Amino acid sequence: MDTKTFCLGILSLGDATGYEIKKQLEGPFRHFYDASFGSIYPALGKLTDAGQVDRTEHSQDGRPDKKVYSITPLGKMALIDELVKPVADDKVRSDFLATMVFSELLTPAALDRLIADRIESYTEAIAQLDCEENKISPGAHFVCGFGRALYGAGRDYLEKHRHEIVGQSLLTNPEKVQ
Repeated sequence: MDTKTFCLGILSLGDATGYEIKKQLEGPFRHFYDASFGSIYPALGKLTDAGQVDRTEHSQDGRPDKKVYSITPLGKMALIDELVKPVADDKVRSDFLATMVFSELLTPAALDRLIADRIESYTEAIAQLDCEENKISPGAHFVCGFGRALYGAGRDYLEKHRHEIVGQSLLTNPEKVQ
């Protein structure tokens, strides 16, 4: 999903500023979507130019005008058109997994700490996902449950298979060095 479509999706939930859209990406959406101010504001500009969002400016004392965006009927139709298209495969970008590819270069203690930190991170992410049905939409509830399942599976895998990688270091097994 591109940033324009994501902005339309956020605006379909209610009016928002660019800053508020970014905050959503640092909050509930941070687990599966990322966009910077440098992509959000140009997307909002293009959506405004295309008539898919309206922008209302509110004056503020001693600060620049606050720009509040709202989705238009044309924007709602464009959002629906995008949502019914086939979605691309998920792409996982993980510094943790990239580091694990080269794990034999780390000491067992460093590997153990790295895995322990990731297990803790997954546990915290699960705890932060608030999936109470009466507080969120059915779609958000579904995504929240999926996130819990994904983080739970990752945590469970690390706990079960941690012993397979810790101790496989080239530093502790010099016979592996070619």
